[in-house]
Amino acid sequence: MAFVLENDAARLECIEQGGEIQSFFDKEKQQECMYQGNQAWTGKNPSLFPIIGNTASKSYQIHGKTYAMKNHGLIRYATLKGEQKENSIVFTYQDNEETLKQYPFHFHYEIEYTLNQKEITIDYRIQNTSNEDMPFTFGLHPAFLVPQKEGEKFEDYSIDFEVEENASQMLFDPSFEKKITYQDVCLKSWNLSREDVDYYKTIIYKNLKSSYVTLSYKGQPRIKMSIAGFPLLALWTIETPSDFICIEPWYGHADFEKGIDDFYTREGTMILKPQEVFTTSYTIEAL
Repeated sequence: MAFVLENDAARLECIEQGGEIQSFFDKEKQQECMYQGNQAWTGKNPSLFPIIGNTASKSYQIHGKTYAMKNHGLIRYATLKGEQKENSIVFTYQDNEETLKQYPFHFHYEIEYTLNQKEITIDYRIQNTSNEDMPFTFGLHPAFLVPQKEGEKFEDYSIDFEVEENASQMLFDPSFEKKITYQDVCLKSWNLSREDVDYYKTIIYKNLKSSYVTLSYKGQPRIKMSIAGFPLLALWTIETPSDFICIEPWYGHADFEKGIDDFYTREGTMILKPQEVFTTSYTIEAL
């Protein structure tokens, strides 16, 4: 079942599978903004909870007991309960017997979408309903359609930062043979490059100052996305050419080194105390 918010400028359609955006259509330009998951990668904009990526061993430990989750955790594979409200769409998900086998904590998870003209606001609320501290991390994975129009090229798009950035880029070895290192980068814009993504596997920046980035075509702004409050920003597309770029604000990251078995000690892990609530949000605007 699809849930829809619509006005004179845009139409937003969301689905219960993963609580994801199915479509964000700019009615003024008659243009779809989101990748449709119909090429080499089947995702659209999954939520990453309670893990981003995975551990090096594909398993982890809580209090000495071993568990395992699929890549990016639980929510992207779940069917959430949708509720159509007058001015928003709300998706909720509760831990259950199957999630407890993979992640031994009780939690309540909620996504709320609102639409104002051509801007979507997506709010997240995660509550620890266990009686012990709950370790987790959280990230976003929206995929934007690139190129948007016939005759345009992937390489003619760029991701432009709000301000000139002097940041760090995380360098990692997918084979886990080398430790993570960082290189200093100075940039105001990154021109989309499949070669760059193939070389780095995922481009990951930390210590950014920009509160938003803009996806542009030959300097013409197309999509504006907020990233304020997120410690990391990842840029990714699949090796097999497909028409999308993912702009991914993260609170943590996958394990890029071996030997990190205890979930509580993973870099970027956040802790929710019993009944405590974590909230975060971001916006996507069609320009």
